[in-house]
Amino acid sequence: MNRFSYARPGSVADALREVSSSPAAKIIAGGTNLVDLMKYNVERPTHLVDVSRLPGLKAIEETQEGGLRIGALVSNTSAAYDERVKERYPLLSSAILAGATAQLRNAATTGGNLLQRTRCYYFYDAAVPCNKREPGTGCPAKDGVNRIHAILGTSEKCIATHPSDMAVALAALEAVVRVAGPNGERSIPMAEFHRLPGDTPEKDTNLGADEIILAVELPEARFTKNYTYLKLRDRLSYAFALVSVAAALEMDGDKVAEARIALGGVAHKPWRVPEAEKMLRGKAPDREVFEAVAERILQGAQGYGENDFKIELARRSVIRALSQAAAGTPQSQTDKRIQ
Repeated sequence: MNRFSYARPGSVADALREVSSSPAAKIIAGGTNLVDLMKYNVERPTHLVDVSRLPGLKAIEETQEGGLRIGALVSNTSAAYDERVKERYPLLSSAILAGATAQLRNAATTGGNLLQRTRCYYFYDAAVPCNKREPGTGCPAKDGVNRIHAILGTSEKCIATHPSDMAVALAALEAVVRVAGPNGERSIPMAEFHRLPGDTPEKDTNLGADEIILAVELPEARFTKNYTYLKLRDRLSYAFALVSVAAALEMDGDKVAEARIALGGVAHKPWRVPEAEKMLRGKAPDREVFEAVAERILQGAQGYGENDFKIELARRSVIRALSQAAAGTPQSQTDKRIQ
């Protein structure tokens, strides 16, 4: 771990000044990801800006539009167990509880969860090349150990996946990320917050280097009954997703009126295909329709050898998740056996 200076600003304005003071400055709150990366010499900040005590960012509040605003410093535990979240956005609560351990959820924050970095083995090993860690050095995962890697939205430069469960649910719920920078505040829709690798895999998000996350805002509640967060992994607990699916349906009698589907563990960002969601509108929720939707979502999927199995796993996961959502029987995050 390299030497660094440390600041604990008392306001958002002070935090922005600290972040802008050095190109190698990094924000720290819970530290559940950044500290590990610093220990491995993957991240080498020269200045740490501790935002954990900034006022006003630890609240969950109603919005004027009838939704909820979850502050950037709200812990994952607090978000998952908040009665308003559980009642109005159960998909989000379920996704959060599917991730990490209780101890990590107590420390991890809303903003930090969105900004966590890939768990690619090569990214974490400073002794090997990695375009995400050092642009232009190569992507050994393409021809190497790639069982956990992406099958959608990849590029020649990177096949890493985004590890968050929370972000997958937020993408399905069409949340908005509120951020602050030198020029004031702005909103970034979840669909645009994370990036595909393209030619710049070192850039995980569209958050500016001189910006900080203030909150995540959820729209007016929908999908409170017919939803599920299905997570497939190598062991039942405390593992990152090989494939996960956030599925949410709004029913009109025995037909689907509206649908939202987002996948995790398969791409550099939560993966949504709005055209596939539209295929469900006005349809009775049956397996044939679900199979067609899964095929559309996975159109263009490509494996790299060890992760070829993910394509079929993702197809089956979409079908199973839509079946659970349609039946109103969400996957339990306590009894993790697939229903």
